[in-house]
Amino acid sequence: MRKVTSGLFHSVDGVVSDPFTFQYDSFDAELGQGMERMMTSVDTVVLGRRSYQEWASYWPNASVDQDFAGFINPVQKFVASSSLTAPLEWQNSQLMDAPLADFVQELKKRDGGEIAVCGSISVVRQLLFAGVLDELTLMTHPAVAGSGQRLFRDGDPATRLALKDQFRTSKGNVVSTYGLLVA
Repeated sequence: MRKVTSGLFHSVDGVVSDPFTFQYDSFDAELGQGMERMMTSVDTVVLGRRSYQEWASYWPNASVDQDFAGFINPVQKFVASSSLTAPLEWQNSQLMDAPLADFVQELKKRDGGEIAVCGSISVVRQLLFAGVLDELTLMTHPAVAGSGQRLFRDGDPATRLALKDQFRTSKGNVVSTYGLLVA
């Protein structure tokens, strides 16, 4: 069965939205190597509507970060949305035709490489709490964002996680990978 993963840039105070506002100069070679590993193992991407719309307007014509553009533009992308209509314009993108957790659970049964949830904070939360997300990697930058969207909210279900891996990069980022703790 295929693995579903997500990696989010994260501030010390828990913000995961708009990492360019708190990343400063802390993106280092080790984070770059992690991105390269992800791009070689992933052949399917899951996006929510907001991330799809932001990324579809940016990445096809991006003038920077050509390595990521070379990955994200041709990769197969499935979009969770109740408001977008088919066909989607961005190359290799299609709408999910079933509820998010059910659709991704079925994707896991198909042949292929890893499935990555890119951006899409609400999708990450939904798949984590549905037990479909296999690994969550938080790349915590040594900065306090002060404001922005956090991954977890008051009222989320109590959920035990297992720390699968953790390391510190040369610029002080802490990369922690979690999986669901199965009783």
